[in-house]
Amino acid sequence: MSFKTIILAFLCLIGGNGYAQTLTVNGKIFDSETKEPIIGATVQLLNNTAIGTTSNSGGAFMLQNVSARDSLIVNFIGYKKVIKPVSAYLMVALPASTQELQSVVVTANREAALRTESPLAISKLSPKLIDETKPTQIFEVINKTPGVIMPSYNNEQHGMSIRQPMGTSAYYLYMEDGVPLRPLGVFNHNALLEVNQFAISSIEVVKGPVSSIYGPEAVGGAINFITQRPTAVPTAKIGVQADNWGHRRVQFGAGAKTKKFGFYVGGLSSKQTNSWLENSDYDKTTVNARLEYDFTDKTRLIGTFIYGDYFSQTTGSVDSVQFYSREYVSTSDFTYRKSEAYRSRLTLEQDWNSDAKSFVTVFQRNNKLGQNPSYRIRWRANNNPTTATGEINSNNFESYGVIAQHSQHFGFLNAKLIAGGVLDLSKNDYWAHQIDLNAQLDPTGQFVEQFTIAQERPDLPISNYNGDISNYAGYLQYDFEPFEMLKVSVGGRYDQMSLTYTNNVDESSGDISYDRFTPKIGATYDLGNDKGLYANYSQGFSPPSLTSIFRPRPNTQPVAFYTNLQPAYFNSYEVGGWAAFLKNKLYVDLAVYQMDGRNELLSIRQPDNSTDFQSAGKTLHRGIELGLSAKPSEEYWFRFGGTTALHRFEDFQISDRESDELQNLGGFEMPAAPRWSWNTEFSYYPKWLPNFRTSLEWQYISGWFQNQINTVSYEGYNLLNFRLGYQWKGIEVYTNVMNLTDELMANSAGRGNNPTDRTTFNPGAPRTFVFGIQYNFVGKK
Repeated sequence: MSFKTIILAFLCLIGGNGYAQTLTVNGKIFDSETKEPIIGATVQLLNNTAIGTTSNSGGAFMLQNVSARDSLIVNFIGYKKVIKPVSAYLMVALPASTQELQSVVVTANREAALRTESPLAISKLSPKLIDETKPTQIFEVINKTPGVIMPSYNNEQHGMSIRQPMGTSAYYLYMEDGVPLRPLGVFNHNALLEVNQFAISSIEVVKGPVSSIYGPEAVGGAINFITQRPTAVPTAKIGVQADNWGHRRVQFGAGAKTKKFGFYVGGLSSKQTNSWLENSDYDKTTVNARLEYDFTDKTRLIGTFIYGDYFSQTTGSVDSVQFYSREYVSTSDFTYRKSEAYRSRLTLEQDWNSDAKSFVTVFQRNNKLGQNPSYRIRWRANNNPTTATGEINSNNFESYGVIAQHSQHFGFLNAKLIAGGVLDLSKNDYWAHQIDLNAQLDPTGQFVEQFTIAQERPDLPISNYNGDISNYAGYLQYDFEPFEMLKVSVGGRYDQMSLTYTNNVDESSGDISYDRFTPKIGATYDLGNDKGLYANYSQGFSPPSLTSIFRPRPNTQPVAFYTNLQPAYFNSYEVGGWAAFLKNKLYVDLAVYQMDGRNELLSIRQPDNSTDFQSAGKTLHRGIELGLSAKPSEEYWFRFGGTTALHRFEDFQISDRESDELQNLGGFEMPAAPRWSWNTEFSYYPKWLPNFRTSLEWQYISGWFQNQINTVSYEGYNLLNFRLGYQWKGIEVYTNVMNLTDELMANSAGRGNNPTDRTTFNPGAPRTFVFGIQYNFVGKK
C-alpha cells in the first residue's frame, strides 16, 4: 500500500468519526440579570429546528444524540435569542429583550401570560431597571410607571395615585407574589414601607379595577412585588449605601438551586440620622427568605418568609413660611410611627399537563403598627392657645388564609378557564387615646414653636375595637378566541366580607357584612407586526376601612360612629393599544380610561372647616396614559411614561344646612389631583467603556388644587435625577444625584377653605448625593 493511500484512508477515518460523533447535551437556562432559572425556554437544533425541548422549573434541559458540529438555538418570550455551539454542558444566560410589549406578566390572572394578551393596562418594571435605579426608597422605582404617582412622605412613608388623586385612599391593593400584604378592611397607605426593596426581582402595576380576580380594594390599581427566586447558579451580593443627609444602609443577598432544592435570602438594614428634615431619624431592618423544592418537573413546593421592623420619627408637615425659607423645623419631637411585620406562605404548584395547572397557597400575616401621629395634633388656638391635644394609636392584626386556583386549556376556540377561591380570616384590634399637650408660642402669640407632652390620657379613648374579619370569595375567568387574532376574556368574582365586632368605647357589639359580584369583560385584537388593540369594562368595589367605621363622628353627643358607611362602587371603561415601529426600535402603548365612582369614601372638609368621613355622591376619574420606549442602538435607551387626567366631584352633597353657602361639591376638581404628570429617562451605555452606565431622569408633576373648592393651588414641580455606575470584576460602584437642580418641591400641599387658612406642605428632599459599592459574586454551576 502506497503512502498516499494510507494518508487518504486516515483522513477518511477522521472525517467519518467526526461526522458520526454525537453528544448528550445538558444545560441550564437563566436570566442574565437576576440569574433566576427560566421555565419553558425552547431549545432547538440550529440545523433541524424540529428537534428540541424545553427547560424545566429549574431552568435545566437535556437533548440526546446531538451532533457535535451543530449549534443550539435558545429562545424565550421577552428575551433575546441566543445561539450556542454544542458541548456536553451549557450555561445559557438569556438577556432580556428591549421588546417590553411582549414581556410575560403574572398579575393579570395569577399565572404567566403575555402582556399583549391581557386586556388591561399593566406595566412591568424589569429587574434591569430596578437594579440600575438602585433605589433608596421604593417610590424611586414606582414613579417610573406611566400613570402612577407615588408621593414620598419621607422615611419610606408614602401616598399613592393610580387613577385617583394623590393621597391616602384605600383603593389600592399591595401584594407580594400575588398575596395581599393586608387583609380586607385593614388598609394602610404606608404598607409599602414593610417591603424589602433589596429582595424584589420585578414589579407589576395593574391600573384600574382588577376586582374580578383580586377582589375589593383593587380599584385604582394593584401593585405586585415579585420577590427574588433561587438562582440557577450560586450568587451572592453584599453592599453599602450612604447619602449626604445621614442615611446609611447595609444590604445582602444570596441564592442557589440544585436539581431539586433552591433558596434565596436577602435583607437590608437602614438608618437615618440628622437629616435635612428635623426630627426625622428612622431605622429599618427587613429580611426575605424563599425556599423551593421540586418533587418532579411538574410538582413543586415554594415557601417564603418575610420579617420587617421599622421605627421612624414623624416630623409632619411645615407651614408656608418654613417651606419657602427651607427651614424644615419641627414643632414636636415625640411623634413616631413603628411597625413590626412578618408574613409567610406555602404554595404547592402542580402542572398536570401542558393544558392544566393548579396551585394552592396557604398564608399567614402578623402585623403591629403603632404611632403618635403629627397629623392628629389639634391646637386650641381659639380656646386655650397654650394647650393642644394629640393621639396615640395602635392597629394590629393576625391573618390566616388560603388561595387556590386551577386553569384548564381547551382546544375548542383555543379557550382557557380559570377558577379560584379565597378564604381570608383575620383578627384585628385597634385602640387610640388622647394625649394632652403644652403649646409654646412664638413671641407674637400667633403660632406654635414647640409642642410637648403634658400627659397621656388612656382614660379618654378615641377609638377602641376588636373584631373578626372573614372574607370568602370565588372567581371565574374564561378566555377564548372566536376567530384568529381576537381574544376575549370574560370573568367575575363574588366576595362576601363579614365583621363581628366589639366597640369598647360605647360597649356595643354587632355584625357588619358586605357582599358584591364584580364582573369584567375585555378583548384584545392582534393587528400583526407587533401592533394591537384592547378594550375592557370592569367593576370594582371597596368596603370602608375599619379605622374609618369606628372613628367617632365630630360634634356628636352621645358619640356616634360611622357604622352606616356604604361601600364604594366603580364602573371602569378602557380602550388602548400597542405598536412597534422602526424595525422594533420604538414601542408605544396607550390607554384611555374613564372610571365613574359611587359612594367614594372621602374625608370632606365641612363649611365650618371641620372634617367628616362621607360615603355618598358621584365622582369622575378620566385620563390618558402613554408609555414609550426607544432603543436605536445598544448604547442608547429612552423611555417616557406620562398621563393627563381629570378627577372631579360630579355630585357630592356635604351639607343640608340652608345657612351654609356651599352645600354640594359638584363640578369642583378633587384636591391633590394634578392634570399632567410624566417620568422620562435617557440612558447611555458607551461601547468604549463596557459595564459603565449613566442616565438622566425627569419627573414632572403639574399644579393641583389644595382645597376642595378650588380657590388655592400649588404650582407643582420638575425633578431631575442623575445616575451612573460602573462594574469591574464583580465590584460595582455607583452614585445617584437625586433632585439634581435642588428644586424646592412639596409632595403634598393642602389648605382649608377659609381665606385665613395657611397652606401646610410635606416637603421633598433637597439635592441628595447617594453613594454605593456592592460586590456581586456569580458561580459557575
